[in-house]
Amino acid sequence: MPTAREIMTPGAECVNADESVMKAAEKMARLDVGSLPICGTDDRLKGMLTDRDIVVKVLAKGKDPGNCLAGELAQGEAVTIGADDDAREILRTMASHKVRRLPVIDGHKLVGIVALAEVARSVPDATVGDLLDALTTD
Repeated sequence: MPTAREIMTPGAECVNADESVMKAAEKMARLDVGSLPICGTDDRLKGMLTDRDIVVKVLAKGKDPGNCLAGELAQGEAVTIGADDDAREILRTMASHKVRRLPVIDGHKLVGIVALAEVARSVPDATVGDLLDALTTD
């Protein structure tokens, strides 16, 4: 089975925890992505920020995205995968946490993002089907 390092998209850009949600949204638009890792001043991953988070937790609550910090939306410990973990572990982690994208870390350094689509291209169809079932059931 391929490893996360072999199938990830390298060079993921972060939004800093002390940057505004507005800046994060602008970065998402510029990069044409729906999520960004949130990194602290210590260069450690603090969480993931999604376009859905911005809509539901900021805009729908009447908060000003220019004054709300990305770090305020980081919840709990970030779900990650190690760069040398194999596709089985990626699928297991995605299924157990019901996520479609995982930050890939090497030690404590963010080295990329692995998405469900990338994993799907790398493993047998039946395995991906099991993951999709896990992601779409409560």
